[in-house]
Amino acid sequence: MKMGELFQSGDWKNEKHVPAIDCPDTVKADESFDITVSIGKEIGHPNTTEHHIRWIRVYFKPEDDKFAYDVGSYEFNAHGESVQGANQGPVYTDPKVTARMKVNKPGTVVASIYCNIHGLWENTAEVKVS
Repeated sequence: MKMGELFQSGDWKNEKHVPAIDCPDTVKADESFDITVSIGKEIGHPNTTEHHIRWIRVYFKPEDDKFAYDVGSYEFNAHGESVQGANQGPVYTDPKVTARMKVNKPGTVVASIYCNIHGLWENTAEVKVS
């Protein structure tokens, strides 16, 4: 089995585990822009001790390049755990992250997430350079 075969995908508007990627369709070369990746944008995802998003990872694969580049990894560690028991804690993280980056070639943003119950999910967004 290959790593890519472990990932599920779909339409984030209909499946709560697919990462929604918000970024410009076209950017200027070497000019910073924001990418926001979130889970549950259209359909809410639970964030409980028992069922939560553990991390989001963002990559950029330039057009015609062989390799993708690691933009960032973001962990979500508070899911209501506490010494009083599950979902009794005072802190719950929200699986959403904004990263700032710049590119000098068009390519593909790849976002992946891990749900502790439903596994690995991914989505992509194309970015053109003007």
